[in-house]
Amino acid sequence: MTQQNVVVSDPKSGINLAIPVKVPVSNSSALFTTAAQKPPPGPGSCITISRKTLLEINGNNSARINSWVESMRASSPTHHKSSPALSDDLNSWMVQHPSALDMFEQIISASKGKQIVMFLDYDGTLSPIVEDPDQAFMSDSMRATVRKLARYFPTAIVSGRCRDKVYSFVRLAELYYAGSHGMDIKGPSKGCKYKKGAQAVLFQPASEFLPMIDEVYKELVDITKSTEGVRVENNKFCASVHFRCVDEKKWGELAQQVRSVLKEYPKLQLTQGRKVLEIRPTIKWDKGKALEFLLESLGYANCTDVFPVYIGDDRTDEDAFKVLRERDQGFGILVSKTPKDTHASYSLQEPSEVMVFLRRLVEWKKLSLRRQFRIRRQIEEMKASLRN
Repeated sequence: MTQQNVVVSDPKSGINLAIPVKVPVSNSSALFTTAAQKPPPGPGSCITISRKTLLEINGNNSARINSWVESMRASSPTHHKSSPALSDDLNSWMVQHPSALDMFEQIISASKGKQIVMFLDYDGTLSPIVEDPDQAFMSDSMRATVRKLARYFPTAIVSGRCRDKVYSFVRLAELYYAGSHGMDIKGPSKGCKYKKGAQAVLFQPASEFLPMIDEVYKELVDITKSTEGVRVENNKFCASVHFRCVDEKKWGELAQQVRSVLKEYPKLQLTQGRKVLEIRPTIKWDKGKALEFLLESLGYANCTDVFPVYIGDDRTDEDAFKVLRERDQGFGILVSKTPKDTHASYSLQEPSEVMVFLRRLVEWKKLSLRRQFRIRRQIEEMKASLRN
């Protein structure tokens, strides 16, 4: 048996949902004919199959809902007690995705002669994951660190949150902000100093979906109000159903509630993050597309002298990690204490390590600029002495 990520396309319910399905190896090519001539998908990628085919795999509606719940569990790992087996898994994973702190000098060496551009997720990266999403505040020390970072590098916050909400947490006008998984992008209100030709940025590729998202948000609030612990959030271009505080025994019921709402909205799809279900437009836009758009806005669309660094903790960040792999530029850093399939090159365990990494980056840049200044001054002094 192998496990494939599939997108369920149900014309009756109008739901597109990525879920893991176990498939016999001998039959996998027959089931997924559209992908038969392609290499196996990487982390975060999906294959689209019909509802009829899915029913042949899972049996009936109840089995499908169970698959949703299993997918919810897979995207929301709980904390496990340490054991020799888990330690071995972690050690093996760290060989493939070493700590960005341990590999800092190698990272800096790879960026030599290039412009570093920073992309940062918010929840779980700049702030800790908390039970109440409205309380995911950024520490003053992290804010000060990001402020210093933006003095030396173009910096963007890329989040599934509403852009205005993220800005209310971060409160730094010199950054780029990409909310709603990159569907709502705005440039710094203080202007851009990093690249010639860079223009003011405001981009919203899913504007036509705003009324639909508002409708779905209101329906989700109404239908889930009896489910204890659920939190529905309107993130402007997507609606998020947080189930971090919902009893796991109620997850199946919650999945059914969400499904009943989405059956009338075939232009929306259901995706998942860390203990959150996210309802998004079906347009081909994600954090990876947002990263490419921002690089283009900065004037780095086809440049070889740019070094993008993306730090994130969620499966939605995999789209950005994958883009960096495909471009063969920069690298991704996954924030995680547990092994995960990822396109990221390096890892950090928690937001506190992210802050240490960002501070080291700032200090390295400051020292580098000082060295450059001393060299220029020495050259000017030599020129002056020759003239005399």
